[in-house]
Amino acid sequence: MLLRAERLMADAVHAERTYFTTCGSSLSVKAAMLALAGPSEKLIVGRDAHKSVISGLILSGIDPVWVDPRWDEKQRFAHAPGPEDFEEALSRHPDARGALVTSPTPYGGCAAVGDIADIFHARGLPLVVDEAWGAHLPFHPELPSWAMDAGADVCVTSIHKMGSGLEQGSVYHLQGSLIDTNTLQSRADLFGTTSPSVLIYAGLDAWRRQMVLHGKDLLDEALRLAADVRRAIDEIPGLHVLGHDDLVGPGLSVDFDPLPMVIDVSGLGTSGYRAADWLRTRHHIDVHLADHRRINAQLTHADSAATTQPLIGALRDLAGHAGELAAGQPDIDVPSGEDMRLEQACRPRDAYFRPSEAVPLERAAGRVAAETITPYPPGIPAVLPGERLTEPVLRYLRTGLRGGMNLPDASDRELAKIRVVA
Repeated sequence: MLLRAERLMADAVHAERTYFTTCGSSLSVKAAMLALAGPSEKLIVGRDAHKSVISGLILSGIDPVWVDPRWDEKQRFAHAPGPEDFEEALSRHPDARGALVTSPTPYGGCAAVGDIADIFHARGLPLVVDEAWGAHLPFHPELPSWAMDAGADVCVTSIHKMGSGLEQGSVYHLQGSLIDTNTLQSRADLFGTTSPSVLIYAGLDAWRRQMVLHGKDLLDEALRLAADVRRAIDEIPGLHVLGHDDLVGPGLSVDFDPLPMVIDVSGLGTSGYRAADWLRTRHHIDVHLADHRRINAQLTHADSAATTQPLIGALRDLAGHAGELAAGQPDIDVPSGEDMRLEQACRPRDAYFRPSEAVPLERAAGRVAAETITPYPPGIPAVLPGERLTEPVLRYLRTGLRGGMNLPDASDRELAKIRVVA
């Protein structure tokens, strides 16, 4: 039954093979990475990767070749690296076994997956795309191209995010001959549970059926709703929803998904962290993402006026309390893109398993990190094991924590101390 369901899913999205997992895309992306490279082998990876990719590097001993994202100085966040960035990394490391790119980003921006795939395919190398937030992309022509259509060899997707699956429901799709099917399955078996939830499997299968029968109509309505919600939020003083002009262009993303409502709240004189806390406390609304100046209300085909009107009403109320929100707002010192990047002094695996010690944060600059520190959501680590810590990044984390940032994987949640290689 499982094999039949996977074949139906592959047929629905025009992939050659599809695999279901019940451990989320965190499992799927690790399996895909290990199908490309093994211990001490090189893999070219965008530095905007999710923390699950870092876990895969630690477990496998893969040597990452980092590709820096494109820093948006105006928005003060990162877009996915461009094709030329991947090509330059490959020219420096021709012995790399392939590449991994994340698209869409947590802010809805999309990478030039097709161009990146062409670069690697010209050298007989595969490309993996972590498309965790793109489950809906194959089912509507007005949405950005999904990874398989763009030429990726493996695409990893979380159905529980933009689809209708239960939490932990993930699929990964395979096409072409650059990655062996048996190898990919074997790597997944290393991480997967031997007691998978049939409920999660059934959710994946049911969502596939829903999309095949009704996906176009559901997403038609979702896109219309998103356009209306964007207009309504942009009319609220102090708020702005990031759109095409903000996200797409030279040095930015090549396309964007209009369903994430990425709302800049800096016009209210406050941070996304404080705005998110206020919405949760006053209106019982949880936003998907919060950072130093934005919140993201993620819409899907399941939304309607019944869910978006309370959101718009809550945002109007938020704007009405701008003075209260701005009072005593601590400054969050966000480094430039260059200062945000840390030198990789040794492989993540080596730093993670070496003897370590906890040192006070004010004495950590210059030391090599032995732990991952991740503002969450979206789950992109600011610090990786093996990276040499700098004062700008430590100041960013320290001021961010004071301003409401969540750092769930730090060994010291208050960040008084940080673990470094002894």
